[in-house]
Amino acid sequence: MPSLKTLRTRINSVKSTRKITQAMKMVAASKLKRAQSQAEAARPYAERMERMLGALATSVAGSPDAPRMLVGTGRQDVHLLVVVSADRGLCGGFNSTISRFARSRVRALEEQGKTVKLLTVGRKGRDYLRREYARNIVGEVNFVGKKRIGFEDAAPIAEKITAMLAAEEFDVCTLVYNRFKSVISQIPSEQPLIPASIPATGEVAADVGPKALYEYEPAEEAILASLLPQNLAIQIYRAVLESAAGEQGARMTAMDNATRNAGDMIARLTQSYNRQRQANITKELIEIISGAEAV
Repeated sequence: MPSLKTLRTRINSVKSTRKITQAMKMVAASKLKRAQSQAEAARPYAERMERMLGALATSVAGSPDAPRMLVGTGRQDVHLLVVVSADRGLCGGFNSTISRFARSRVRALEEQGKTVKLLTVGRKGRDYLRREYARNIVGEVNFVGKKRIGFEDAAPIAEKITAMLAAEEFDVCTLVYNRFKSVISQIPSEQPLIPASIPATGEVAADVGPKALYEYEPAEEAILASLLPQNLAIQIYRAVLESAAGEQGARMTAMDNATRNAGDMIARLTQSYNRQRQANITKELIEIISGAEAV
């Protein structure tokens, strides 16, 4: 049975931990609102851009002059997975969930005989995947020390992917990230970047009326040369914002659970302390009474 001093030390230690988790929950809650607003504001533009490029990819499919960033290389031998995770932990299963999701995608592709390369955005995903797929990691990016992530932080990632495509280092590029749904729900998702996602047959059939015709000014090549890299950066930026919002939501939930668990542990330890203290008092009283009767 632990001594009273040991129990008091443990109770004080758990109380200190509860104060820390409460503070972290409050900080995460304050950051969540801003991160959620950024993620929700980025969705409409990114989704509309993705649909437009999907329509373009459909119209130019099979054309020998179509940009590779739009229609791909025509092969599917080498896949590049851009895995977005957090730089910090203490957010429940947020990082492990997306890392396991990415690992399952790597295994599925390798079972099909594909070559897989990984570009990690965030330290936790990199550390997880490096244990098993260190040889597959061709680049890593993190935002340690940045208080707020901006579009200029996503642009270098898009530039690296563009350079790799120009060097023919991959055929297909896919974005893997946690999509923010609510404070308690983040959904592991994947989004095709290169080639552009072509609308499914059902979606095309649902479009009633004349289809959009795109006119280019000054020239198709000039517009696409600027638009496609920009779209790549936009989709990455959106995924980073979604991941950041999900991270804060997961951290707030995890710290709330940790605070509740600390409270339960304090109650159990306090009960054990009171029982031990009562047992010690009873023992001393018995010794005193026994001694008095002996005299």
